Amino acid sequence: MDSKAVRKIYMKEFSKNLNKLREEKFKTYHKVATNSSFDTSNYSKYENGQGNPTIETILKIASLLEVDPKKLFDFDFDINKHKIDM
Repeated sequence: MDSKAVRKIYMKEFSKNLNKLREEKFKTYHKVATNSSFDTSNYSKYENGQGNPTIETILKIASLLEVDPKKLFDFDFDINKHKIDM
């Protein structure tokens, strides 16, 4: 499978997990914006699977949601099923 296709699938799963974690802490994007330096349109890209967060952004999101950064990646993703062509 080509890496762009795998990335798209991975980001979809990442975004579902991020949405779940955000809803546990903040019910709306507006609350994210008022409690951080993220604006709603930029943050929503990550929850919609459109963004590609940097390590720094991952750390900021984890801090905002008051979770360990690894919790942002706590979702099922079968790398054997979605194997990247080398």
